[in-house]
Amino acid sequence: MGERKKDALRLDFDGQIRLEFHGANVTSDAGLLPYRELDEVLGLTAMVEDLALQDPRTGQNTQHSLKALLRQSVYSRLAGYEDTNDAERLCVDPAMRRVVGGRATEKTAASTSQVGRFETEVLADPENLVEIMDLSGRWIDQVRQRKPLTEIILDMDSSVSPTHGRQEGTAYNGHYECTCYHPLFCFNQFGDLEGALLREGQVHSADHWRNVLEPIVKRYRTTRKRLFRGDAGFAKPEIYEYLEQQDYQYAIRLPANHILHSEIAFLLKRPVGRPPRKPVVRFTSFEYRAATWDKLRRVVAKVEWHRGELYPRVGFIVTNLTDWDGDVVRFYNQRGTAEQWIKEGKYALKWTRLSCHRFIANQVRLQLFALAYNLANFLRRLILPKRVRHWSLTTLREKLIKIGAKIVRHARYVTFQMAEVAIPRQLFREILRRIERLKQKPLSLDSG
Repeated sequence: MGERKKDALRLDFDGQIRLEFHGANVTSDAGLLPYRELDEVLGLTAMVEDLALQDPRTGQNTQHSLKALLRQSVYSRLAGYEDTNDAERLCVDPAMRRVVGGRATEKTAASTSQVGRFETEVLADPENLVEIMDLSGRWIDQVRQRKPLTEIILDMDSSVSPTHGRQEGTAYNGHYECTCYHPLFCFNQFGDLEGALLREGQVHSADHWRNVLEPIVKRYRTTRKRLFRGDAGFAKPEIYEYLEQQDYQYAIRLPANHILHSEIAFLLKRPVGRPPRKPVVRFTSFEYRAATWDKLRRVVAKVEWHRGELYPRVGFIVTNLTDWDGDVVRFYNQRGTAEQWIKEGKYALKWTRLSCHRFIANQVRLQLFALAYNLANFLRRLILPKRVRHWSLTTLREKLIKIGAKIVRHARYVTFQMAEVAIPRQLFREILRRIERLKQKPLSLDSG
């Protein structure tokens, strides 16, 4: 490859090809525009103006509003730029400047230093952190106002965020066999992230569950039917008691012990005859009270005999549901989707990229990732047509967000000349029309 002119590069294999670089006139993230349109219709990032955020900035540091800075932090993560160093290039990107708005439209978006101070100083103020941690719930409530729910299902689970060096709060976790943080997440049945909390690496899976769950429970106090699911890490009597006090139905996996096994001894005998190809599955339920419990509770047991295995697979679930045993197990198994949503957050948004030294700064970063995740999920579940609603957030980033475009400026308009490769014009137009309909009528979560 050789350079023939100052402003163009050429390739030896094809002399007709010229390579020119016009960073301020092209973008690789034109697909952020429909997300920004949805944001505007729902009034999401604009909510920051209603928060009681303290702004310690003065002078030239206030060129960009807190709303613009929040947009830049959220949309950069949505597009896969999880490091504030990326702001050095994104500040001149035409798509980013348009979605940020304000001063960025005519000049540039915030620089790396400005975004860094916003995330690690402004939002890391303890009072501001409380406000930003509540913002995900506010966003979900904004969507919920368009179609009140008759049922809410909460799935709580913990995850791992590997750490490097001497970051505050890092510790070795024997379960994950690494030094890490141990964040806690709570999703609803639609995949929206209701709450997230960063915790030190060595804590138990259920530690600080109240800090996450109580604000969510308060928001859904008037919802008619309320349910909760959790794995064995949340099998704690104080959680059962709290959920019962709040009129929640729950299904939580219960660690096995010899007393539980003795209750189902009649199911632990190998079935007579030649083992069938399909597993032999049996259910039962019984009343049980552990030494630390304040009363008897229902326990559902599932026993599976698999061909070629000497012992059965046994699982126990503590619940206050009154459904048939098999239906309780089926309901509990659906919590596996929460694990899938956590994986999407890891791989599509890279929310395990918590690289600040200060623990509180990493707490802020996790909340910003949560906002980006929810905006992505809102567009997927509320806007996408049924034929593409199954797309993962990674697929959406690669096919929709990463649309290349050339920007042509006229006296009155700015035209984004979009590449029509992964997303055809017809689908893009349909997405915009579905967003437009949100302005005109209440939202239907099941619309095709």
